[in-house]
Amino acid sequence: MVVSSTTTTVTVVSLFAVLLRVLVSLGPYSGESTPPKYGDYEAQRHWMEITLHVPPSQWYRNSTHNDLSYWGLDYPPLTAYQSYAHGLLFLNSSVPESVALHSSRGYESPKSKLLMRSTVLSSDLLIFFPSALYFVYAYRLHVSSVNGNNAAIGWQLAMILLNPCLILIDHGHFQYNSISLGLTIGAVAAILSRHEIVGSVLFSLALNHKQMSAYFAPAFLGYLLGKCLRRKHPIFEICKLGFAVLGTFAVIWFPYLHSLEAFSEASVLSRLAPFERGIYEDYVASFWCISSIIIKWKNLFSVQSLKIISFSTTILSFLPSMVHQIGAPSDMGFIYSLLNCSFSFYFFSYQVHEKSILLPLLPASLLALEEPFAFSWLVHYGMLSMYPLLCRDNLILQYVTLLLFFVLIYSSLDGSGPVMKRDFFSIRKALMALSLICSMSLHLVYLVVQPPKKYPFLFEALIMILCFSQFLIMVIHTNIKQWRLETPSRISKSRKNI
Repeated sequence: MVVSSTTTTVTVVSLFAVLLRVLVSLGPYSGESTPPKYGDYEAQRHWMEITLHVPPSQWYRNSTHNDLSYWGLDYPPLTAYQSYAHGLLFLNSSVPESVALHSSRGYESPKSKLLMRSTVLSSDLLIFFPSALYFVYAYRLHVSSVNGNNAAIGWQLAMILLNPCLILIDHGHFQYNSISLGLTIGAVAAILSRHEIVGSVLFSLALNHKQMSAYFAPAFLGYLLGKCLRRKHPIFEICKLGFAVLGTFAVIWFPYLHSLEAFSEASVLSRLAPFERGIYEDYVASFWCISSIIIKWKNLFSVQSLKIISFSTTILSFLPSMVHQIGAPSDMGFIYSLLNCSFSFYFFSYQVHEKSILLPLLPASLLALEEPFAFSWLVHYGMLSMYPLLCRDNLILQYVTLLLFFVLIYSSLDGSGPVMKRDFFSIRKALMALSLICSMSLHLVYLVVQPPKKYPFLFEALIMILCFSQFLIMVIHTNIKQWRLETPSRISKSRKNI
């Protein structure tokens, strides 16, 4: 009976998550009918066109058939392979004109739109959904300090699958973040289940799909290294994981590794690090963008200097979290470290986008049972930080609807009982209310009030300042929580069990 009830809960949550994705995909997307470059939808379609008609050695190289100034590939090879597979299986077989070389730019027929949307949904169903389910069960067996009842399983799965930020970006704006994020969740679940080689391979695949997965790399490195150092043959354990990672990278990068000439000509690495765009582009809730209101970083420093400054501050900010896991690796500490390290990159790394908030939100969703309030707060301000982008995409209706659904489900499916209530009714309620009033006001003001001509991006700046302040408060909280997780007695006990 318990198994049947759990299966029913998981099925209902999953089907509802699919339904929301389908409904959002019926709406507009990035760059719809807006030449000359359209938007992210066109970028993904164009990559299918290029990978279908140009040999792999030319995918990242400027040529007559591959104009890099028009949505050139700027993600690792696994994204290119994914584009090839989607183009071949979905579009080329049914609407070949939608991926025809040169002549298909801006192609937007109803059938091709349906097929393009289907590629995103199928990616979710094949990778993100199974990974989320795998994590929920691994978490219940190995990590959870909350009662692993049926309601808790359903609620935690809902928090991962119904994250409105991910649904809006992938199924509204149009991207494939569910692939790299799904591979990362699978890697976390495998490691928690003590299948560390499998986890290392999955995370290597995530890195080879989107380079922003490196946001999680210090947490993986700290936890796995800390575990290996406590085993009987630490060097052997480290080598096993190292070979798994190197082997995965070698397979993915094979077309560019058979000769130094091919590797240099492909220019893959230069495409993955677009430093020419500056330390930040649009308004985003990162340290560099917010502080630029006072310190004009781009005027004061060269690109080379900014790369060094950004690199150094990023390392310094994630180092405490990583060092903690090397010294006292624990399953819960690992998940907290994923959140803390990813926020270090979001705050301080070079060229952060609005959509990058999806990376810290992933481990926040994995911590939903332990940190229900922190997760919901980050979702709210993660949504707000992407609000200007989603307004430009005409996704306001979808934005409001998904946010309301999330609040309703978060409030009604109380899977963690007293933990959630204790967090929600805290003494900080007055400050929280004030922050929410500011957030609601900015939502409305951005839509109906014209900014002063002298400051055309005033409201974007105010939104990002508010979001940055909330993110910073939560990061301080979660870093403190990570360092308080292990007492000396618990550390020594956990070492015996490794």
